[in-house]
Amino acid sequence: MDLKEALAILKKNGYKYTDKRELMLHIFLKEGRYLTAKEVLDHMQQDYPGLSFDTIYRNLSLFERLGIIEGTEWDGERRYRIHCKSDHHHHLICTECGKTKTLHVCPMNAILGKPQDFEITGHKFEIYGRCAECGESGKHAQV
Repeated sequence: MDLKEALAILKKNGYKYTDKRELMLHIFLKEGRYLTAKEVLDHMQQDYPGLSFDTIYRNLSLFERLGIIEGTEWDGERRYRIHCKSDHHHHLICTECGKTKTLHVCPMNAILGKPQDFEITGHKFEIYGRCAECGESGKHAQV
């Protein structure tokens, strides 16, 4: 998803364009990884020093509800990234840097096949670990 698409979704659903919302979207597009609400707030503090967590969380919730961003949770904290607009896929997620890698096969097929007497309407499959950059550099490796 790009900025133009995200702003169009907001407008289509009756929400106003604001500089803060645009900056939030720019941050997600630039970073290209999962971010916590605190990381988003930290990025925005320079331009908006009085910005509150409430504003960040309200907009993250809105963006997630509209399908602009997608969320996941690890280490007890909700994290967000710009929504992928590609076909059905899953992610490998680096728990050190938050970057993702697309997994082009669906593990559900191998696990269940097509179950009888049950219609699957959705699922989520994420694999957590360390990417090659974080694992090899040792910059985040545990001692």
